This record gives sequence, C-alpha cells and structure tokens, in this order.
Amino acid sequence: MELIASYTATGSVASIDFTGIPSTYTDLIVKLSARASNALPYNSSQLSFNNSTTGYSYTALWGNSTGAVSLTNTSTSIEWMYTDGANATADTFGNTEIYVPNYLSSNAKSVSFDNITENNAGTTNSVLTNLMAGLWSGTDAITSVKITAGSSANFVIHSTAYLYGVKNA
Repeated sequence: MELIASYTATGSVASIDFTGIPSTYTDLIVKLSARASNALPYNSSQLSFNNSTTGYSYTALWGNSTGAVSLTNTSTSIEWMYTDGANATADTFGNTEIYVPNYLSSNAKSVSFDNITENNAGTTNSVLTNLMAGLWSGTDAITSVKITAGSSANFVIHSTAYLYGVKNA
C-alpha cells in the first residue's frame, strides 16, 4: 500500500474529493474517520466515482443496538456509509474502510466497505456497524473518488480521509 493523498477537514465541508488518481496501482483503499454535523446519532454518507450520478447498486447488512437489517438498492451513489452524527458521544468519529479492486478495468467496478459508529450517550442506536458490497457500472478507469456527507449534513473539523494505492507484487 502506498499513500496517494490525504485530507483533514479544517472546518465544515460537504464532501471529501480525491481527484487525479494515477493509473499506477491495481486497487484502491480509502480510510475515512468522520463526524457529521446533523443532529442524529449517525449519518448516512455517500460514495461516488468520476462525478458519475448513475449506475450504482449495493447490498448492505447493518445492525445497531435494536437489531439487524439487510437491504439491496440502486441509486445515484453508494449510500448507507455511516459516520457519527452531532448527537453521538462528543468527539467520536465513525470509521470506514473502502476497498476498490481493479479500478482501472474497462468493466464495472466492485466496491466493498465496512464501517462502524459509536454513541455512548444513550441506549438506543449506541453502535452501528455496516458491511456492504457495491457495484458501479462505469467502464472508465476510476480517476476520482467523492465522499459526500449527505443532503442535510457536512463533515466537521478533524474528519480525515486517506487514499491508498495497492500494487500487485
């Protein structure tokens, strides 16, 4: 793994964008540690590639203190990537790892991620964990990755994201 780029929010931002991704790797990994500004225990962020708003589908399995849910959906981005919201325990951040194999392929791109939030402030929705498999039907190489905080939220100061390239040895 080699670090391609990093980002640390110095204020409130709607999205984190990595652009100009080089074609010198086989796979991409994004590590995100974020907190959102919306007044909820957790927030659903979105992932998209190359500024595309079409061709995304995903299946998710997530659970919290009240049970587990699975869902399958098509959308304008890959959704249900959770971060802590403003009502979560103070100074806690949700963590996500996103893996994109074969990002240069001329075929559809698969993506997987796992993430977790933490909220020790209450008994409901105290922890939310999520595993997801997704697909973007775009056939162009991925040259940009965008993570959006959500329609009613921003990422807060100190949210971080790191983009890594993986080389096949």
